[in-house]
Amino acid sequence: MGKITKRERFLETSLKLINEKGFKATTMRDIAQKLNCEVANIYNYVDSKQSLLETYLFGISNEFHAAIDTIIESKVTSEEKLRLIIRTHIDLMVKKPYELALLVNEWRNLKEPKLGSFLAERVVYENKVKVVIQEGVEEGVFKNLDLEIVTYTFLSTLRWLHDKYTDHNLDINPDKIEKQISEFVFSGICKK
Repeated sequence: MGKITKRERFLETSLKLINEKGFKATTMRDIAQKLNCEVANIYNYVDSKQSLLETYLFGISNEFHAAIDTIIESKVTSEEKLRLIIRTHIDLMVKKPYELALLVNEWRNLKEPKLGSFLAERVVYENKVKVVIQEGVEEGVFKNLDLEIVTYTFLSTLRWLHDKYTDHNLDINPDKIEKQISEFVFSGICKK
C-alpha cells in the first residue's frame, strides 16, 4: 500500500474527529490541531465543514444506490437480492465505518437544498428495497406482511451496525455478521 497523501490524512482525521465529537461540535480548528497545522491550511482540502459533510454523505449514498441498482438488475431470486443488500451494508460498514456513521447520525446537519436532495435519495433507496421485498411476496417466498413495516424494520436492523463496530477494536467477521443478520431477517419474513 502506498504512502498516504496529505488530503487522505485530512479526510481520515476529519471523519474520525466528527465521529468522536459529532458534526456540530467539531470545528475546523479541532481538525487543524489534530493535524498539527494552521486552520487556513484546512481550506486547501475543503471549502467548508458543510461541503465536507455533503461530499461524504452523497458519496456513500451513491455507493449504496450503485450497489442496489446492480442487485435489482441481477437475475437472482428476491431472497438472494435481499441477502446481497445485507452483504453490501456489511461490506461498507467494514470498509467505510466513519462514512456510514455520518450517513446514520449526521445527515440532519445538511443544509437546504442538499438536505432535501439527500432525503429524496434516501426515499428512492428505501423504495428500491421495497421492490425487492414485494417481489419476494409475489414469488411466494416472503410472507405478505405490511410492506412499510418490513422495509423499515429490515433497514433499521442494518443501520445500527456501524455503532457496534466503529472504534470498538472488535474483531469483525463480516461473514458471521451476515449469517446472523440473514438468519434473523429471513426467519421473520420467509414462509416456512
